[in-house]
Amino acid sequence: MLKRKKLREKGKIGFVNYFQKFNEGDRVAIIRELGLQPSFPKRIQGRSGIVNGKRGDHYIIKINDINKEKSFIIHPVHLRKLK
Repeated sequence: MLKRKKLREKGKIGFVNYFQKFNEGDRVAIIRELGLQPSFPKRIQGRSGIVNGKRGDHYIIKINDINKEKSFIIHPVHLRKLK
């Protein structure tokens, strides 16, 4: 199934989303930015995890996958902060 952006979200990616800052321990949702070529597996789309650290511009996110804890390195444009 092809996902599309809403009309107001189409176009260039805003600087606010591209340069987001997160602290260690923040809970984030992983939502793929459709305006970019995805550089992470589709199976983690829609999951939530905890910020474990930073590597360059990207963040290391810990996700529980059934019985195992896994780490993914994801650009902040694909992350949304959860409360």
